[in-house]
Amino acid sequence: MESVSPQPVSRTGRVPPNSEEAERGVLGSVLLDSARVMDICVERQLVPESFYFPANRIVYEVMLDLAKQAMAIDIVTVTEKLKASGSLDAIGGTVYLDRLIDSTPTAAHAEYYAEIVRQKHLLRAIISCARDAENTCYESEEGADHTLGRVEQAFLDITERQHGYVMPWMTSVKQTMEHIENILVTRKGLSGVSTGYANLDKKLQGLRTGEMIILAARPSMGKTSLAMNIAENVALGKGGDKTPRSVGIFSLEMSHEALTMRMLCSHAEVSAFKLQGGYVAASAHGKLIQAASILMKAPIFLDDTGGLDILELRARARRMKKKQNIELIVIDYLQLLHSSEYARQGKQVETAHISGNLKAMAKELRVPVLVLSQLSRAPEQRDKLGKPKLSDLRDSGAIEQDADVVCMLRRPCKYPEDEEQNDPTLAVVDVAKHRNGPTGEVRLNFDEDYTRFRDREQGVDDDAAGVAGEAVDAEVET
Repeated sequence: MESVSPQPVSRTGRVPPNSEEAERGVLGSVLLDSARVMDICVERQLVPESFYFPANRIVYEVMLDLAKQAMAIDIVTVTEKLKASGSLDAIGGTVYLDRLIDSTPTAAHAEYYAEIVRQKHLLRAIISCARDAENTCYESEEGADHTLGRVEQAFLDITERQHGYVMPWMTSVKQTMEHIENILVTRKGLSGVSTGYANLDKKLQGLRTGEMIILAARPSMGKTSLAMNIAENVALGKGGDKTPRSVGIFSLEMSHEALTMRMLCSHAEVSAFKLQGGYVAASAHGKLIQAASILMKAPIFLDDTGGLDILELRARARRMKKKQNIELIVIDYLQLLHSSEYARQGKQVETAHISGNLKAMAKELRVPVLVLSQLSRAPEQRDKLGKPKLSDLRDSGAIEQDADVVCMLRRPCKYPEDEEQNDPTLAVVDVAKHRNGPTGEVRLNFDEDYTRFRDREQGVDDDAAGVAGEAVDAEVET
């Protein structure tokens, strides 16, 4: 008896990519040497759907079940399992299993067969995704930008289902040692993108590639100002290596006019509030022109689209990375993003999905992602000092789980009971979580008129750093 008919041809009349010989080669190799070949199949991520012909799919599914139960896989056990499930006649009986062995003279080439099967399955998945994209374009009532984001995400999901490259341990150690040698030679320990603030860089060692950094605060604490100051410092090369880097900003709260006005006034040290009221001196005009000439050259790319879906944001960031080679992404702010797919399941579930996607985006694009977040009212309700905790992150505990770094910004002058209430310039950045380093407070100065953060002098001990450097030099020479 012959095997059951394969899947129908596509509507274009073309048969989807497949290789019956390779599929039989994989199954025959499993029957000949199951201990080795099943490991190869699992490593190549072969699933029953990887086999185009239904008979082969049924046989492989049985083999997977036997492997999960740690049972022997040979023609006898496979036959018995097929009988028990009532599938033996559907594949063509024991004659079909005998043909699998006869068509596979050796299991030595199992890896080659498995790779062919994987490649054909991947091509079919791409074709199916493209067909779904076409149907969506005809039937969807959503906007074109939103549809494009979903289609891009669907194609990306195909890639994400593939296992990443497993780097040999020897190679990993070698690359790490090269990085260590570079640190020792250059005496620059900073491993990420410099924020432009010595105090903050000392604590974080820069904003690292692939990490999600949360900057959280209650309203009117200056979190947007700090994020924009960092973005400006990165774009203008005010960090440790003085290298300008491209920055992508997604401003869901402020329009590009308002954000640009804030950055211009901040850089020029002109009060935006007084400027909009017409109460600034004529000398401010020259400062603004100078600031504009500098900022116009900064590689900053601003997207102020409001109410973005997380999948659409990922698609836009992907295109921004490809076209502009951005090295830092700033998102203002997390709670203004939404996920239409999870919106009906409650705000916590939706926020958890958004947070997970932002972390995945950082790893995918290999850039640090600085995400602003609101805090709940818990700090004010807990005590009169308003000191926030990780648990105060609004809407979901998943944010603190996904984040690599969580910074809590507060200004003591906003709380009358704080012992430092009389210092209007003091801003405290509490590094509450740091996956790869220490936690603790970083003290900055904040000029509210100019929405400008600066390093606080007493937090940067240059003399001590110089003495330490001399001590290291002496030790090396010894």
